[in-house]
Amino acid sequence: MTTPLTYRQHSRALLGLGVPLIGSHLAQMAIGITDNLMLGWYSVQALAAVTLGFSAAFVLFIVGSGFAFAVLPLVASAMAVGDETQVRRVTRMGMWMSAFYGLAVMPPLIWSEPILLAIGQQPEIAALAAQYLAILSIGMVPSLLVMVLKNFLAALERTQVVLWVTVGAAVLNGVLNYALIFGNFGAPEMGLRGAAIASVAMQVATLVVLVVYTARVTPEHAMFKRLWRPDPDAFARVFRLGWPIGLTNLAESGLFSASAVMMGWLGAQALAAHGIAIQLASITFMVHLGLSQAATVRVGHAMGLRDGAGLRDGAKLAIAMSLLFATVTVALYLSVPEFLVGLFLDPADPQRPAILAIGVTLLAMAALFQLVDGAQVVALGLLRGLQDTRVPMIYAALSYCVIGVPASYAMGIWLGWGGVGIWLGLVLGLACAAALLMQRFWSRGVAEVPV
Repeated sequence: MTTPLTYRQHSRALLGLGVPLIGSHLAQMAIGITDNLMLGWYSVQALAAVTLGFSAAFVLFIVGSGFAFAVLPLVASAMAVGDETQVRRVTRMGMWMSAFYGLAVMPPLIWSEPILLAIGQQPEIAALAAQYLAILSIGMVPSLLVMVLKNFLAALERTQVVLWVTVGAAVLNGVLNYALIFGNFGAPEMGLRGAAIASVAMQVATLVVLVVYTARVTPEHAMFKRLWRPDPDAFARVFRLGWPIGLTNLAESGLFSASAVMMGWLGAQALAAHGIAIQLASITFMVHLGLSQAATVRVGHAMGLRDGAGLRDGAKLAIAMSLLFATVTVALYLSVPEFLVGLFLDPADPQRPAILAIGVTLLAMAALFQLVDGAQVVALGLLRGLQDTRVPMIYAALSYCVIGVPASYAMGIWLGWGGVGIWLGLVLGLACAAALLMQRFWSRGVAEVPV
């Protein structure tokens, strides 16, 4: 029987895991922000094209990352009971499934221009986005394998290395962007193609570092020894847990990608402003995501030890921390929106005033969904720790696809409210998800682990 932890001990354990994960997510976001900042300075068309292209690539990536996220609770539960063999088996099969998926989604990325044109994007923007995606497709498999290894290390509570590897990747990406987008350091000026090449190089370098670290620092897991050997049982376990996570991610990212498509119908200025507001909202979201992953690990441990009281106390603290940070974020977005949006725009760009005006309005909308966005992702993390993924997938599909996307279209396009209406649809979808997922965890999910 385990000794109950105090709230102070729960807080230390949660923050000990969560702070490095938050830092790693912020460093990961710095990569996207660097792309947007530099491309925004390069040209508005390049920024709009990458906003569109990255949204499409991210949808495919986040679906495939479901198998990586499945590794996190499976490894955490196995580690709680000292089952080293199970740790190795599920992580290896997570890598297998991620690699298979990454190869399968490369063709639509390589030949994306007809798809972008078919969904109503402007021909010039679609052509530029297609160039970006064709190069970015090369990094799909490495980026998914990186996700698996990061989740494996997080489940082992080795979150510091996840942080520093991601920080190093962000620095490398920034240097390569500066060289390849603008033609500095003797490199050719390649614009958005340079940003894509920088991203691929960074992903490959990150994978190499994580593979070397895992092999040398965790030799007891023998992670890459006979990696080619299939393991049907572990493969099935990862698949059963991972595919609902992937579809849940698809539903949420699909909501945001659909909003990008709708903003594209309003023109390049609206799409550029949307990209800036999404980047800013995503920065703060990374804090909630880090807390969510830390909660998954803590709940996974509690599941393995059958510690119901610890599970509940840890969940309460994760939710409270998320709410506190969301409150601070709302105040920030509402107090200095012009400054925040202006960071992404060249002061000399003649389109700056129009983009700034749209972006400030959208950031006010982003303030509305901070509380519910944090609540829904923390609830997902808690449920994944319980290895409960299928019902949350249904709730996500209902909230985002049945409610959120139609609401965005109705208010933004049909009623003519423009960007404000599209973003109000985002708020509605996220609020529904938060309510349903929290209800699921507290009314049914926690009952699986008795006090």
